[in-house]
Amino acid sequence: MSGNKAALKVAKAAIDAEKWDEAIVQAQIVLASDSQNYFAKLFLGRAFDKQGKVDDAAKAYQSATKIKPNDTQAWQGLCGLFEAQGSKMVDEYRDAALHLATIYAETDDKDRCQTVIDKLTSFTKKHGTRAQQKRTLEVLLPSSPVYDCLEGRILRPALTYTRIVEITEAEEKERINKEIGERRTRLGARIGQVTTDVKREVFSSSPLEGLYQNIIDWSNDDEVRREYEEKVLQRAYDTLVVLSEDKKAAKREQVKKLAHDMVIIKHPFALAWDLDIEWKDAETMEEHDVGVLREYIDFFPGKGLSKILKGFLDSDISPFRAKQKQETEDENDEPPLTSEDRLLLMTDGFDDSKRSTLAHRLMGDYYMSLEEFESAVDTTRKGLRVLATESHQSGLTFQNSLDALNSTLATSLVHYQTPKNHPEAKSLFEAILQRKPNFPPALIGVGLVLEEQEEYPQAVDFLSRALDRDPSNIRIGTEAAWCKSLGGDPAQGLEELEQYLPQIKTDDPRSRDLRAQTLYRIGVCLWELAPTKAARKERNGAYARFLSAVRTNVNFAPAYTSLGIYYADYGKDKKRARQCFQKAFELSASEIEAAERLARAFADQGEWDIVEVIAQRVVDTGKVRPAPGSKKKGISWPFSALGVVQMNKQEYSKSIVSFLSALRISPDDYNSYVGLGESYHNSGRYNSARRTFRYAENPDDDTPMKKPEETWFTKYMIANVDRELGDFDEAIEGYQRVLQERQGEFGVLIALLQTLVERAWRCVDTGFFGKAIQSATEAITVAATIARDRSNAFSLWKALGDACSVFSSVQSLIVDFPVDQVKGLLLLDIDQEVYDLFAEFDSIGRAQLEELPTTVANSTPTTLHHCLETAVLAHKRAIHACSSDIHAQAVAWFNLGWTEYRAYSCVESTKEQQPRRFQKSAVRCFKRAIELEAGNADFWNALGVVTSELNPKVAQHSFVRSLYLNERNVTAWTNLGTLYMLQGDYELAHAAFGRAQSTDPDYAHAWLGEGLVALLWGDTKEALSHFTHAFEIADSSSLITKRQYAQSTFDHLVSSTSASDTITSLVQPLFALQQLQVQVTSDMPYHHLAALFLERVGNHDAAIKVLLSLCDAAEAEYEASESVSALARYARAKADLARNQLAANAYSSATENAETSLDLSSDMEASGLDVAAHRKLRLSAHLTAGLANYYQGATDPAIQMFRTALDESDKAADIVCLLAQVLWAKGGQVEKGVARDQLFNCAEAHPSHVGTVLLRGVIAALDGDVDTMDAVREDLQTLRTTAELTVKEQSRIETVLTAIAAVSSVSGSDNSDTMNAIQAAIMLRPSQPHGWSELAATTEEAHPAEMTLRLAVAAAPPRGPLDTQDLAKAFVGTGRIGDAQRGVMLAPWVGRGWEALGDACA
Repeated sequence: MSGNKAALKVAKAAIDAEKWDEAIVQAQIVLASDSQNYFAKLFLGRAFDKQGKVDDAAKAYQSATKIKPNDTQAWQGLCGLFEAQGSKMVDEYRDAALHLATIYAETDDKDRCQTVIDKLTSFTKKHGTRAQQKRTLEVLLPSSPVYDCLEGRILRPALTYTRIVEITEAEEKERINKEIGERRTRLGARIGQVTTDVKREVFSSSPLEGLYQNIIDWSNDDEVRREYEEKVLQRAYDTLVVLSEDKKAAKREQVKKLAHDMVIIKHPFALAWDLDIEWKDAETMEEHDVGVLREYIDFFPGKGLSKILKGFLDSDISPFRAKQKQETEDENDEPPLTSEDRLLLMTDGFDDSKRSTLAHRLMGDYYMSLEEFESAVDTTRKGLRVLATESHQSGLTFQNSLDALNSTLATSLVHYQTPKNHPEAKSLFEAILQRKPNFPPALIGVGLVLEEQEEYPQAVDFLSRALDRDPSNIRIGTEAAWCKSLGGDPAQGLEELEQYLPQIKTDDPRSRDLRAQTLYRIGVCLWELAPTKAARKERNGAYARFLSAVRTNVNFAPAYTSLGIYYADYGKDKKRARQCFQKAFELSASEIEAAERLARAFADQGEWDIVEVIAQRVVDTGKVRPAPGSKKKGISWPFSALGVVQMNKQEYSKSIVSFLSALRISPDDYNSYVGLGESYHNSGRYNSARRTFRYAENPDDDTPMKKPEETWFTKYMIANVDRELGDFDEAIEGYQRVLQERQGEFGVLIALLQTLVERAWRCVDTGFFGKAIQSATEAITVAATIARDRSNAFSLWKALGDACSVFSSVQSLIVDFPVDQVKGLLLLDIDQEVYDLFAEFDSIGRAQLEELPTTVANSTPTTLHHCLETAVLAHKRAIHACSSDIHAQAVAWFNLGWTEYRAYSCVESTKEQQPRRFQKSAVRCFKRAIELEAGNADFWNALGVVTSELNPKVAQHSFVRSLYLNERNVTAWTNLGTLYMLQGDYELAHAAFGRAQSTDPDYAHAWLGEGLVALLWGDTKEALSHFTHAFEIADSSSLITKRQYAQSTFDHLVSSTSASDTITSLVQPLFALQQLQVQVTSDMPYHHLAALFLERVGNHDAAIKVLLSLCDAAEAEYEASESVSALARYARAKADLARNQLAANAYSSATENAETSLDLSSDMEASGLDVAAHRKLRLSAHLTAGLANYYQGATDPAIQMFRTALDESDKAADIVCLLAQVLWAKGGQVEKGVARDQLFNCAEAHPSHVGTVLLRGVIAALDGDVDTMDAVREDLQTLRTTAELTVKEQSRIETVLTAIAAVSSVSGSDNSDTMNAIQAAIMLRPSQPHGWSELAATTEEAHPAEMTLRLAVAAAPPRGPLDTQDLAKAFVGTGRIGDAQRGVMLAPWVGRGWEALGDACA
């Protein structure tokens, strides 16, 4: 024990000498023998503290405190240790300091205790967080162990609690904001729900209510106490709002008690008074304490609810009104508010009380008393939403308030937009009656709804029940009596109404309104009880009651309506009747009868604007549509009237809606169907229009339609719709049916005329040229009918001009043009000087009109001139007919300009007569049109077209101006591209055509322009692609499309060795050229091109016919002009004619025409042909003549022709082959030797020429020349692998190889060579039928024959180039009867087919 004391002394000395390590060692020595040594622990803690070992020091000190808890040294050491750490160990410092202070308090050492506490509070305030400061402040509260010792030396509890509250409030606010900020970013989070959830969590664990109560308990300041009482209530209410439904009850009771207590002591805290008043679920306002309401007004005069309460208590609907008047008189206060001031005050208050249920309830009742039913409905609906929110927040049901608001809403809905809202009103009333069966407002409301729905017995029942509850209510009694009258008992209704009448006073406006209404209803009863005319004319009867009603209330509208009916139908005073109707409608738009009579009167006068106003006001009342389930019929005439007005204003989308609304109400309204169809038609919805008109004429659901006596207009509109849809045949039939009913109807005749012309142009576009001419002829006949009665109609002459122009588009049928009939029309009722318009420029005037023949000429050019002249004259007559209409004049000049330009395009240009006169006239016409209407893009485009040759700058300006006016004008873009192309700027042309293609990809001329640009750039393949697409999408009226497509296709066939010359590839260009021949009979070059196509497809007879006509035309031209070009055309036609006659077996004619062509082309310089064309023509003629002579048996002339052809063609391989065949056919050894020599020399010059090698092989096989056969076999085996071979060449090679193998096999008595050759052919081209055909013929097996047939069918057009004869042979090869019949049908000229058929049948 003495050793411990010595060690402690050493440790103490070491501490004093600041030898901390030695002190630690000595202290540990002591603790090793005495672990509970208090001073050793103190010395150890001190040494660790000085060494900065905080944790070890704290542990040592805490161990010491456990040994002697009431000794201050260890606690002082801890306090010093923790204090030195600053903000790191504030909580530990607070606990140590509190223990130390408690020890001092227990020893009543107040000074040291206060010192410790003050030091603690200062330290925490400097280094601690808000939570740590709050815990430190709790040391100063009465619950602290040092409070009794330090009472009076530290802050009073109220101030301490206040500081704690401030800290707690700041913490909660920060926590709420932080949690909301974090949670609102979660997926699907809603800010409202997030806020509620966070507040619920925070408020549920908040100590603030208790802290507020502690401040109230400890504070001596009444103002402070009131302040924190308010905070207690506010916090309790805020907590109630966010609590879940199952936890609201207790908190709600607390809130109600707190609020009510504040009201009792008259503490002016707005929330308390609002809750006390708003949460009072009163059935009527009488249940409220009026004293509380007035005190609320006094305490909070600026609040919105106070203003509303002030106005309400001062109003006539206040249940406290009488008592208030008496008190006001006794107290001599300020006078009551005027109605205007009251409404202004309450409206102003309502703007500030949007969350008050009572405010909405009072405002709804007040608006209803003012008959401002729309405002009442809006206000009560908002009030119901506010009530639902308050009910959710408080957990109260507020059933009485809900019923009161619903009652006000339903009552307002009864009168607002009747009967639209009656179903809703009735459902609300019925819901109230289920809980309160005798609730008077609900009974009255249901009765009024039933009255409007014409359910009069039920209405009387409900009104009578309400009257039983309130027998003194005259208003209910008169309404019940009126329902009895409407229900079919006017006598009983009249009796009861007359009983009530004396009881109705006139001391206030509402009573006066009721008396006027009752007088009017008495008048109606008298009117119904006396239906005779004499009785109704009696002025002492119903008329007197109506007049009395007006005198009682000058603003009672129904009485004016009845007076108007009296004056109109019985008083014969139209002026007074109209005045009465106007007055009635001005007072009330619900006076439907007055409105209808007014609308009809104004419609008869053409005052459509007024009709629209009347109809719209009637629609806006909501009374035109019956409520769902109501027996009352709707009123459709306002919608029909609106539809007519809107249609006159060209507001077709609106008129469609109006007519549809009318038809929903009256499905049998024929006129509304007609109006709807016309609106559909005018808005471009033609299919809908057609369905509507047809339904109006013949309803498919057996709806009885109220048709007028005349329905021709509907049929006329159906025809118009068919015309717009392009069904011209149906439209024409429709117009003709209408004309059977309305003979001579001008509008129908004009429509028929225009439809015939449109059908003619449609037929031109679609290629039905004969039908186009027929339709144009009919149009001229109809025009003659119209001209007899209305010869000054612009549309007549425009259509006539267009009909004449149709003939210029189908020149092959121009002989059918009725020139005499058109001349008679042009001479009808007109001063002929009119036709001299621009005659000095286009040379077409009255002189040309007189020169027109009375019968059609046979000469096509002359008749074409007549057609064009009559078209121009008709359009000049149209200009004269529309001289008073500027817009029509512009269109007429535009039409004349295009007709002049058409004449320029159609008339051939010759030296004797230049068509420039038409072009210049067209320019003047388009300029005149632009002067009249400069904003028309089509006019500028037309001017650009006609000036493209005359002045390119003007043309460019015109096109650019057109595009400025209409950027999406595809025609203008294409024309601009054409202008650029004509001027040699191909890049700009390409850009313009590209823009046209993007604007309208289906515009053919844009693709044609791109093709021309590609052609000019040398890309013929691309050009052909564009021309082909343009032809496929173009109308038949486009001439240039057919020309370019056919020409480009033929050039491709001639220039490309890979081009397909099958019938399928030639049908389209041939079809285009045939149409072109019908449209333009004088286009000789393209007729010649058509003959060449006909030759290629094998239609030689048609080709001969065309070429004969070309020869005649060229010969006539040459005889007239001796033109070298005409001679060249004649020579070409003769050469081509000879070639076709050769194909048609007309050998003598072929020889004659070929020799004629050779004679005409003997001198190249005089022939009019270039070198290449001259060479081709003579080669063709020589070959044709040679073959024709050969087939006629004249071998020597044939050989001579071939030799000449051979010389002129520089020994062409094909010519050598022909000459060799003819020489061999002659049969002499010399000739055969010459043939062999020619082929041998040709083979050396052209080793890869298939025909030469094949002929050598055939001759070698016939001669049995084995060496030559072997050489030819090698050459053919090399050629058979060439990719450029055609199918026919492949077939000929395989046939010759098989034949050579067969000859070799015969000589060697072995057919293996033949089989090898056939198998090699099949291996090289297994998809071709020729190898299989040879195999079938050699082996006579069924499988090769089947394969041949299947491959032949697959290779036949359009899938392949196999010809008909080869296909027939493939059918015949199977040996079946059916296949043999098919072979005979395909090629009846092939004898093998008939033989196979005979063998199969045998």
